[in-house]
Amino acid sequence: MENVLIVSNSSGTMAIISDLLRSESFGKITLSQSASEARRCLSEFDFDLIIIDTPLPDEKGDDLSMTAAEKSSAGIILIVDSVDVYETAATVEEYGVFTVPKPVSPEFFYHAVKLLNASRKRVQFLENENQKLQKKIEEIRLVDRAKLILIQVLKMTEPQAQRYIEKQSMDLRQTRVVTAENILRTYER
Repeated sequence: MENVLIVSNSSGTMAIISDLLRSESFGKITLSQSASEARRCLSEFDFDLIIIDTPLPDEKGDDLSMTAAEKSSAGIILIVDSVDVYETAATVEEYGVFTVPKPVSPEFFYHAVKLLNASRKRVQFLENENQKLQKKIEEIRLVDRAKLILIQVLKMTEPQAQRYIEKQSMDLRQTRVVTAENILRTYER
């Protein structure tokens, strides 16, 4: 993880968390003492990890965590009083916010950050795989549209259209997508 946002009303808490994160070779750490200031930071920068120590001077903090979850792909840890942890967790967990009760030991906090980092990496891997599959589906659709044009305009059969696209791609040393785009440009009106 590179960029971290720490939101806390307490400069002591910010210093403790910053020291823990620096020992784990995190990159840039941005500090914020209010929800409104944190929202400005969220609109200006991308963060990999957001830690919110509640309560904040201008709001409780759970709304900020949900807003951050909606607007970024950052891992979010919300530190709340132990008496409120279950109620708050029930509110924010559907947004993917990890709730930690106060007081939190350095060891527990370290493990929470590591767990969040591991789950975030897994989600990013799945998102990348999803993007690859979406791209592949789009390529298939494009080639199928080109085959349909060849079938309609040049009266080819489906196997003939498929063979034509493959042969054009090999002869011209280009991808099937480029060949399909050329066919669509030529025959589609």
